[in-house]
Amino acid sequence: MEAREKKQPTIIKEANTDFEVRSLDTICINESQIRHPWWHSIKYLVAGLLFGILLIKSEVVSWFRIQEMFRLQSFHMYGVIGTAVVTGIISVWLIKKFKVNTIYGEPIELHSKQFNKGQIYGGLLFGAGWALTGACPGPLYALIGTGATVIIVTLLSAIVGTWVYGRLREKLPH
Repeated sequence: MEAREKKQPTIIKEANTDFEVRSLDTICINESQIRHPWWHSIKYLVAGLLFGILLIKSEVVSWFRIQEMFRLQSFHMYGVIGTAVVTGIISVWLIKKFKVNTIYGEPIELHSKQFNKGQIYGGLLFGAGWALTGACPGPLYALIGTGATVIIVTLLSAIVGTWVYGRLREKLPH
């Protein structure tokens, strides 16, 4: 069965257009089959609020900290990002080694990804936007919540950029 799975992408690439093949990569493979009442999602709201508070208290959403990072004036942000990367590496290693399941007992499947030169271009574009605005897209709502209402422009720009990409996706090189 594994041999057939390895050959399948080649068959799909020949039968489908580039857009169709790329759209297959966006399917959520690990989507849970368990259905919960809507109020079970409140735990994610609470986790998001606590994470937002953590981001603000650690100053990683501070425009000044982000500018210090891009000007190579401070180690603070590199330390935070480096710690997150190391934590992620160790977490994935532990999940693979001990075949950890979700809290509901479902298996966690980690699929390998193919490298694409578009990831370099996307990373550079992401970093340029981060450096220009002084705001990573993740904590935009936390920044707005602190009273930095000028970040609404960044949020709207991110939404428009996402929409433009969606409209031009078929015409862009990938």
